[in-house]
Amino acid sequence: MSPAVNLNAPAADASTLPERALPERRPTPVLQALAAQGSAELTKTDGTEATAEDVVAWVTRNFSADAVAVACSMADAVLPALVSAQVPGVDVLFLDTGYHFAETYETRDAVAATLDVTVVDVLPLATVPEQDAEHGAELLARDPNLCCAMRKVEPLQRSLRGYELWFTGVRRDEAPTRANTPLITWDERNGLVKVNPIAAWTYEQLMDHATTHHIPVNVLLSRGYPSIGCAPCTQPVAAGADPRSGRWATLEKTECGLHL
Repeated sequence: MSPAVNLNAPAADASTLPERALPERRPTPVLQALAAQGSAELTKTDGTEATAEDVVAWVTRNFSADAVAVACSMADAVLPALVSAQVPGVDVLFLDTGYHFAETYETRDAVAATLDVTVVDVLPLATVPEQDAEHGAELLARDPNLCCAMRKVEPLQRSLRGYELWFTGVRRDEAPTRANTPLITWDERNGLVKVNPIAAWTYEQLMDHATTHHIPVNVLLSRGYPSIGCAPCTQPVAAGADPRSGRWATLEKTECGLHL
């Protein structure tokens, strides 16, 4: 199994990978055409969609292994497990905001130890103390959009440079804002193909799959946290409530900005 590696040191340019170079990206029109092709291939005219495994298989037929990455919040490792079964050693990007629960870091370590993946710690340009010095303490409470932009959105955009495709674990049942999530689409903001293999899964299907296949999950999921973000901004939710209702629960905010 591959160890966790840190691609991004604070205040450093993380656009290149250490020890190996990313392949040259194909032109944008080619990637856009592939996204459209994949969407058409994997969704039939009657609306029936391909399985998560078939979606990953489509990616392996059309993209080289070193041109794809998996984004993982470390709430569970179902997506990295699904992808690495067909793309051994795939890069798994973990946005290390500096505000995570200890249990989230424990899950990251378990993923690195048990799956055939390369865990990549993606760091913001500034540490938390550096951010506090520039913007004042508790920015996440005063301007959560700016905090997410600096600690999640910008680091991810920087780390996706050079890749042609990224996998996400976004599901339609998570929130109304995600109800129309496609299996495959062109990600205009980040400039690459975006693949959501488990978009049609329910939370129950996700947990059943993890249990059946002995896949690491964050222990917070069993403590009332069906959606896990930064510790200061995440609260447990009542049974049956919107899974993401515990994120920014006291704020007028529903998304960090990664998938808007």
